[in-house]
Amino acid sequence: MTLPGLESVAADRSAIGLADHIAAVTGVLRAAPSPVVLVAHSGAGAVVYGATDAMPEKVAVTIYADSGPLPDGTALAADLPPDVVELPLPGWEELEDQGTSLTDLDDATRAEFARRAVPHPAGPARDPLKLSNPARRDVPAVMICSTYPSEQVRTLAADGMPFFAELPHLRVSYVDLPTGHFPMWSRPGELAAAIDEAAAIR
Repeated sequence: MTLPGLESVAADRSAIGLADHIAAVTGVLRAAPSPVVLVAHSGAGAVVYGATDAMPEKVAVTIYADSGPLPDGTALAADLPPDVVELPLPGWEELEDQGTSLTDLDDATRAEFARRAVPHPAGPARDPLKLSNPARRDVPAVMICSTYPSEQVRTLAADGMPFFAELPHLRVSYVDLPTGHFPMWSRPGELAAAIDEAAAIR
């Protein structure tokens, strides 16, 4: 699904917050005839986990592709100034300087990626995630680990790293798909297969 503010480069992103993205997903959940599979990449882990918190009975499995469920009260980028409206795709060197792995992205793929990129609303990254329903932790979760191997993700989760701190509380399984942070670009077939297999978990 296309979340609010991501419809096009020209979309108005000035008033969109994390609650708007979560509400868009819960709207789909509410209309679904049966529980669905939610898949998140990167920062969308907060959106998927927020929607799971809101309607756990409508979520069959959550799948986090190089992503993770944020804990209550945590924001992806809490220090973003309030006047920042959108987050364009950074340059490749800047991404790598920020620690984003670009493994397996060749020049042609990077060019197509940049051509299709749409700036992301800043609000969902700046807003803290609000959780209140412990039933969210009963929903099966699958971590597709690309940047970090699953063994390292388990260690980071045990150490309380915010991006993974909820994992010890979930019914979670792990899949290793070694590549960079953008497996949908670098290994799309294998990512699709991993999602398909994970979607069958109950």
